Amino acid sequence: MAGERRKLSRFLVRMLLIVVALTIVAVFLVVPAVFVFAQALSKGFGVFRDALMQPEALAAIRLTLLVAAISVIANTVFGLAAAWCITKFDFPGKGALVTLIDLPFSVSPVVAGLVFVLLFGAQGWFGPVLAEHGIKIIFAVPGIVLATIFVTFPFVARQLIPLMRQQGTDEEEAALLLGASGLQIFRRVTLPNIRWAVLYGVLLCNARAMGEFGAVTVVSGRIRGETVTMPLHVEILYNEYNLAGAFAVASLLVLLALVTLVVKALLEWRHGSELAPNLRLGAP
Repeated sequence: MAGERRKLSRFLVRMLLIVVALTIVAVFLVVPAVFVFAQALSKGFGVFRDALMQPEALAAIRLTLLVAAISVIANTVFGLAAAWCITKFDFPGKGALVTLIDLPFSVSPVVAGLVFVLLFGAQGWFGPVLAEHGIKIIFAVPGIVLATIFVTFPFVARQLIPLMRQQGTDEEEAALLLGASGLQIFRRVTLPNIRWAVLYGVLLCNARAMGEFGAVTVVSGRIRGETVTMPLHVEILYNEYNLAGAFAVASLLVLLALVTLVVKALLEWRHGSELAPNLRLGAP
């Protein structure tokens, strides 16, 4: 009798936790996503299409894709290099490098944007020198790229470092003894073992880059058609009470998030054992 009561108690607790979890997910994730799409299509598909085909909206979409592409490429190259150095070699400052990789996680994006303004703005440390050579960083595309690279800095590296540490150096050392060069070892031994973790990091990096708001809003200057990304364009339209246009552009960002989640789930399902070990702990 006592055993049956304990089983019933555990069952009720488990069901209660499931209900609470599903309720939280529905209230904070599912309902807002559905609301965005409902508002975007509330005045008909024609209005939705026209809002996305506006020159300023198209410019924001193109700029977002450009900045995301540059940021992903830069951080993928850095992530591979950093993970290779950290996991395969010992050198002075190794611990400091590992700590610095996590810096964007602990610094507000707005603060990061202000730092770039202080460095490259007209009154910043390097601003006057850059102005003399006709180089504009702040309130231009280069500033947006720098800010986005900073906030997405850790994503690829943080997926690779735990996995490459777990794999060790035995295969690389064996290839080296067989006469393989460093480039051959990387291409034929290391990269095949980490390819899915690289893709996973690229996926997260791309999603974060396209949705970045805080740092970009500080360095962009919000020049319509030139330095306005999709998140900034949504805010501008919303402040102008153009709700249909704001939700139309916002729906693209929500769609991106949903696609990212689906691909992320597929990668974890198909290649979970080949991804970074911290995925098993539920880390992002």
